[in-house]
Amino acid sequence: MITETTLKRVWVLADDRVGNVSQCLGVAEALGLAYEVKTIRYNRLGALPNVLRGAGLLGVAGECRAGLVPPWPDLVIAAGRRTAPVARWIKRRSGAFLAQIMDPGFPGRDDFDLIASPAHDRTAPGRNISEIVGAPHRVTPRRLEAEAALWRPRFAHLPRPWVAVIVGGATRRKPFPTEMARALGERVAELAAASGGSVLLTTSRRTGAAQEQALAAALPEPRWLHLFGQGGDNPYFAFLALADAIVVTGDSVSMCCEACAAPAPVFIWAPEGWVAAKHARLHARLFELGVAKPLTGAASFEGWPRPRLDAAGDIARAIRERMG
Repeated sequence: MITETTLKRVWVLADDRVGNVSQCLGVAEALGLAYEVKTIRYNRLGALPNVLRGAGLLGVAGECRAGLVPPWPDLVIAAGRRTAPVARWIKRRSGAFLAQIMDPGFPGRDDFDLIASPAHDRTAPGRNISEIVGAPHRVTPRRLEAEAALWRPRFAHLPRPWVAVIVGGATRRKPFPTEMARALGERVAELAAASGGSVLLTTSRRTGAAQEQALAAALPEPRWLHLFGQGGDNPYFAFLALADAIVVTGDSVSMCCEACAAPAPVFIWAPEGWVAAKHARLHARLFELGVAKPLTGAASFEGWPRPRLDAAGDIARAIRERMG
């Protein structure tokens, strides 16, 4: 069993991919052990393919190299392909156990002791591959309890049930037109009206100003709107903690998985053809497991118990098992 005595030092490699870093921190926190964050920043050579960077620090900025010194870690947690050469370089010097989130790619895949690969990525099976559902995150019961205590009084004047709406938006390949935003708002309005409750809306930097206005226009009072860029405290985690039902757009793996870690029923809104194929595969798996449902015309959230998604906990357990 891994304890503070047997596992003395844990490093988390944190580069410029905020989403990847959040996944690593979620796993580190799920282990319940002290850890150090090692900041990784890249220079212009960091854009080279890993076949050229090898197991080394080529492409890593000088000030970051200064932090990669003994005492070496027993465990390294990292994510994505760009951190892979750094993790492999550390292993050469320390023999550390390498836990990588998502496929690090070629070369050196065999250097990793554990690769936690989302099932929707369809990574080829291997001795060091541990398939997970969704993506790890930092939404824990403790965090939700704290956010609920902070925000519950602010929402107290709104009639329940509370229907939280978490909106992403356009991606590199898929736009989020105003008409689509309006359709989402109208569908949520129907759900809230059927229950006699209130709508809690939060948007993201990808939503777009015109789309936010279309959403707001479609949502009836009573409601609570937190539009991106308006400033002030973001109630995102409070929505997850306090909502009686959650509607999340399907364009973000992280948003879907974080919503599925909350206690409320989750509906994923993803019109046919709007999301990438791997996102659609994730949605199908969540529906199959009973963790979420599609937002359809017959949506109802009363009397619907469901399991919570905990990819970070799954990865932490896999690390413990493989480290003995």
